[in-house]
Amino acid sequence: MLMRSLNKNARHQASGFSLIEVLTVVAITILLVAITSVSLTPLLRQQHITEAYNTTMAAMRLARDNAVGQRTSYSVTFANPVAPSPYPTITVTPMVAGFQGDLNTYIYQLPTDVSFLALPGLPTTSTTVPDGYGSGATAIDFGWTINGVGTGGQATIYFCPDGSSQRSPATNNDGSCPGTWDGGVVYMARPGDLMSSRAITLWGGTGRIRGWRLYGTGGNYQWQRQ
Repeated sequence: MLMRSLNKNARHQASGFSLIEVLTVVAITILLVAITSVSLTPLLRQQHITEAYNTTMAAMRLARDNAVGQRTSYSVTFANPVAPSPYPTITVTPMVAGFQGDLNTYIYQLPTDVSFLALPGLPTTSTTVPDGYGSGATAIDFGWTINGVGTGGQATIYFCPDGSSQRSPATNNDGSCPGTWDGGVVYMARPGDLMSSRAITLWGGTGRIRGWRLYGTGGNYQWQRQ
């Protein structure tokens, strides 16, 4: 009877884990989590800039589509974070008070680690900036008229019922706005990461919207259409 009891206790003790074994498993788990986190961080950062680009593109296109489809003008305003909000925003709103269309005022939020930002090192000449707008130094740079003429630096654009983008909203329903065509560019990037830069351009005459990505070539940088 005593021998059976001793054997039973021995088997019970052998079925557990020692402290060293438990600590070894915990250490390996922590190491694997750390390696996975390091390998995923660049992917998450890339996803954030892609999300910001897609959100900005979608907001502009939706505003234009609603302006045409609902025969009223829409404003699109770009803004970097203002405390206490940590998010860059794009505000889309109809310009008719009390308008009850498919879309009333809506605020799009970008990831917190992405800003409307024109980093040093971007192309700066009229032949190298996206669609020839500005000098690559102003992040939110609308207000340009035909062939890059104008003051630039504007943060609000207006889509009109005829699909164009102009400096002033439409005041009627025949598709004609009282202002002049308004084109330009908006840049976005993660601070300190030049190669994360994206850009979206707008040509006022038709409301055409184009996306751009920065690439490095032989020590130089150039924009390519997306």
